[in-house]
Amino acid sequence: MERKEFLKGSLGAIALMGLSGHAQTQEHKKEAFVVPSGKGRFGESFLYKGKNPNDIKISKKDTGGMLAVFEYIGYEKTGPSMHIHFYQDEIFYVVEGRYRFSVGGKLMELSAGDTIFLPKNIPHTWIQLTDKGKLIYLVQPAGKAEEFFRTMNNLDHQPSKEEIAQIHKECGMKVVGPGLTI
Repeated sequence: MERKEFLKGSLGAIALMGLSGHAQTQEHKKEAFVVPSGKGRFGESFLYKGKNPNDIKISKKDTGGMLAVFEYIGYEKTGPSMHIHFYQDEIFYVVEGRYRFSVGGKLMELSAGDTIFLPKNIPHTWIQLTDKGKLIYLVQPAGKAEEFFRTMNNLDHQPSKEEIAQIHKECGMKVVGPGLTI
């Protein structure tokens, strides 16, 4: 391939990548905002397992789908089932307490001030080890994380395993095992 053809092809590919990335995002907020302590974005509050606040702090609506940020406050030693995100990476920052994470079969303990990166397509879970804990976590790109928590929070019944699997599937995730125990 001649240099000129290579350069034309490369520039065309770069332009297409830029366009495809732009097409995947929506318009996002262009002004600053504050979400008060103890509140969720847009006045929504979610309770994880009926007891633990898990609130949206920055919505995908604010970032054109690029990012969502959540605050989790744990009042019990619990965590999610082992699961996979097919399209999103996650980043957890421990604000308070201690947590055990399992990522790709490797166990790690985190304390206040620690950060962990969980790549997409890697099975992971966590459990809170202390009576109280607090996490800030980011999902990138935002995907359907907000829809997942909204759906689970608004159920008026205890969902079956099949229903949980379907909700995960609709939100780009899959349960692949039980959660951790202490």
